[in-house]
Amino acid sequence: MSLQQSKTQLKVSILVSDLSSAGAGRWGGGGVRSFLLAQALQKLNYEVEILGFVFGEQAAVIPQSEIAVNHVMGYNYPQFLQSAAQVLKKLDGNIIYAMRPKPTTFGISMLKKLKSHQPIILDIDDWEMSWHGGEKWQYQPSPKQFVRDIFQKNGALRYPDHPLYLKWVEGMTQNADAITIHTQFLKERFGGVYLPNGKDTDLFNPDHYHPEESKARYGLSGYRILMFPGAPRPYKGVEDVLIALEQLNEPDLRLVIVGGSPYDDYDAKLMEKWGHWIIKLPKYPSTEMPQIVAAADIIVVPQRNTPAALAQFPLKLTDGMAMAKPVLATKVGDIPEILGETGYLVDSSCPEQIAAKIQWIFHNLEAAKAKGQMARERCVKYYSVDTMAATLSQVIAQFDQ
Repeated sequence: MSLQQSKTQLKVSILVSDLSSAGAGRWGGGGVRSFLLAQALQKLNYEVEILGFVFGEQAAVIPQSEIAVNHVMGYNYPQFLQSAAQVLKKLDGNIIYAMRPKPTTFGISMLKKLKSHQPIILDIDDWEMSWHGGEKWQYQPSPKQFVRDIFQKNGALRYPDHPLYLKWVEGMTQNADAITIHTQFLKERFGGVYLPNGKDTDLFNPDHYHPEESKARYGLSGYRILMFPGAPRPYKGVEDVLIALEQLNEPDLRLVIVGGSPYDDYDAKLMEKWGHWIIKLPKYPSTEMPQIVAAADIIVVPQRNTPAALAQFPLKLTDGMAMAKPVLATKVGDIPEILGETGYLVDSSCPEQIAAKIQWIFHNLEAAKAKGQMARERCVKYYSVDTMAATLSQVIAQFDQ
């Protein structure tokens, strides 16, 4: 397809599967990949709309911005067919940007293309099947269970993004006109153009904030702060940091968790066991995150070596890098490449190394701050929204050929 109109006349429809507060709507819409892509496309003067489903709960409250956000209520089959029909009518961009190879995104996009021939860019920022056992997952029900899965009110196969459907759609990724990915793990699995997450480095600029004022604002004064600005899950290794704090047993150290997990009760389990080392901050709008990160002495990204972690680009890394903070992370996936020589790396699932590195950083704080400044420079160069825009411009240019 040739896109001969000027960019100001072109529209990109970004289709996401979940616009609830547990999905792309968390953090008030900002900071997650679909919104970062939208910001990058706007820098290229495209009109951008984010469209998605909300299943079983209210849509997230997303502040007014230049990015149009619309949702359709989603239901299980067979009612999902009506929801899908509504999305197909609304999906009017000159280019469709499908977030992940899921029936609710890429599947619907391929249906739209059959009729309208809009090119599809497929973005893969996670390996969906990793949540279900990866290559080992199989659907082998008994005949009786198969009937239940289809016909019972809450039957498993009524869920639009059931693993069986995910596996089918994952096998169709070659039908995309272009694929963008953000880790080497995903590139090896799906191919595509490397498009790492960018940070708004003008918003995340340490010159605009004062660490001690931020600590006072969020009740953190008097503590040395390790910060995890995200949703804890077992593979993210927060427990390893807490074990390290137990080993150090220094009373002014605290792990600050920002936002918490919208997925399950994992936060409560962490608090029950290690609550005396944890300070929980609520979820804040994405525009307030730089002020919060400014209060950190160290940003921790202790990912464990699992398929889920390998597939992800932790946005916490660029939170810390952009704000010139010392970043303590594990040697998992793309993390060493992202940090380069500008952070501190330890082995995965190794609290003893985390404890030793925490002590080293605080005993050499000026050197750590200098390394943090190098991290900001690296972030501006390689992991900014402007860099995302430059790469996206090359991806979209192929549709004019």
